[in-house]
Amino acid sequence: MIVLLKILQVILALSVLILVHELGHFFFAKIFRIRVDKFYLFFDAGFALFRFKPKNSETEYGIGWLPLGGYCKISGMVDESMDMESLKSEPKPWEFRSKPAWQRLLVMFGGVLFNFIFAILVYIGIMAGWGESYISNEDSEIYVNELAYEMGFRNGDRILKFDDYVPERFEMLQADMARQTAKKATVLRDGDTLDIYLDQNMIGDVLNTPGMFDLAIPFVVDTVPATSPNFGAGLMRGDRITAVDGKPVEFLQDSREILKGCEGRGIDITVVRGNDTLQMPVQVDTNGLLGIYASMPGIRTKEYSGLSAIPAGVKLTFSTIGGYLQDLKLVFTPSTEAYKSVGSFIAMGQIFPSAWDWYRFLNILALLSIMLGVMNLIPIPGLDGGHIVFTLYEMVTGHKPSDKLLAGAQMVGMALLLGIMILAFGNDIGRLLK
Repeated sequence: MIVLLKILQVILALSVLILVHELGHFFFAKIFRIRVDKFYLFFDAGFALFRFKPKNSETEYGIGWLPLGGYCKISGMVDESMDMESLKSEPKPWEFRSKPAWQRLLVMFGGVLFNFIFAILVYIGIMAGWGESYISNEDSEIYVNELAYEMGFRNGDRILKFDDYVPERFEMLQADMARQTAKKATVLRDGDTLDIYLDQNMIGDVLNTPGMFDLAIPFVVDTVPATSPNFGAGLMRGDRITAVDGKPVEFLQDSREILKGCEGRGIDITVVRGNDTLQMPVQVDTNGLLGIYASMPGIRTKEYSGLSAIPAGVKLTFSTIGGYLQDLKLVFTPSTEAYKSVGSFIAMGQIFPSAWDWYRFLNILALLSIMLGVMNLIPIPGLDGGHIVFTLYEMVTGHKPSDKLLAGAQMVGMALLLGIMILAFGNDIGRLLK
C-alpha cells in the first residue's frame, strides 16, 4: 500500500509539472500566433491512451502511454519528434521558424518560466497556509553516522561554520557542507571551539550518504500519551532520562539499541527531575519503545499573512534555485563523484511520504518544479536550454543555424539525455541492491 501511494504521488506530481511546463510553451506560441499541432501529457510514441481535437481547433490534445515527459509539438520547429518533412516546404506565417528570434526565444523559455512561477505560487500558498517551520542550527547539536565520525565530527557537536559560511537551518547542514565545498568546519564541543579540516576527496561520499547529521535529541520527556505502556508510571514533562537499564544515555538516539534488547519486559531508568535523581521502573513494548514523546529542540515557525507570504514565497523560490544550481555544479565536477547521486523516478518516489501529507507533497512539488526548470536550462540540444543557446547565437551574430544543423544537434542531445537516464536508473538500481 505504501509503495502504491508513493507511485501515485510520483505520477500526480509529474503530471502536474509536465502540464505546467508544456503550458508555458503553448501560452507563448499562442500569443505569437504559432500553430501548435499537439499538446500531450507523456509521450505517445505511436499510441495514445487518450486523444481529442476540439472542433475548429488546430491542436490535438492527448495522454501518451510512456510517462517520461510530455511535449508541445510546435509547427515548423525541430524538436524531439524529428519531423523533418514539414520543414522541406517554404516557411508558413504560422510556423515557429518564420517568427522573429525574440519571439522564438520566449516560446522556448516559456516552459522554464512557468515552472518557476508555479513554484512561487505553491510556496506562497504554503507560507500563507502553514507558515515556515524549520530547525534552527543556532543551538542544535548533531548525532553522527559512520561517515561523519570518520570525518572528525562527534555526537553533541554544534556546527558553527563551514569556512566562513554560517548555516542557519539544521536540516541543510549536509547540503551546505557539500555546496560550499568547505575545507574546514568550526564546531563547539564540550564548551571549546575547534576546527575540523575536511578531506575534499570525501565530498562524493557526503553527497551519496544521507543522514550524516541527525538532530541530537536530549532524552527529555514532553508527553506520555494514554496509549503508552508507561502512562501513569510517574514520568513528568521535563524529566531527563540519563540511563536505561543501567546503561548511560545522553541523547534519545543512544537508547534505541539498548531498548531493542529489552522488548516486552520491565526495566529501570534513571531520571533527573530538577535537583533530584530518581530510579523508576518502566515497561518496554514489543517494538522496543517506551511510548514517550521527547521534547524537540530548535524548531522555529514563522507565520505569514496573505500579503507577507508573497515576498517570502519569491525569496524561497530563488534561494532554492540558487541551491540547486550549486548542486548541478557539483554533479558536473567529476572529482566530487556527485554524478553518483543522480536519480530517476525510483529516487523521486523515495522522497515522498508514506502517508498522504499535503504540506510535504506541496513542498516536494515546488522543489521538483524548480528542478525541472533548472534542468531544462542546461544547454544540451533536446532541452529548452539547447534551443535557447542557438536562438541567442542567432540574435547576437545575425546568422540563423540551418535546419540540418539543428536536426543533428537534436539527435546528439537526445543521445546525451538517454545516457543521463541510463546513469540515473543505474544509480537507483545500485542503491537498491546495496
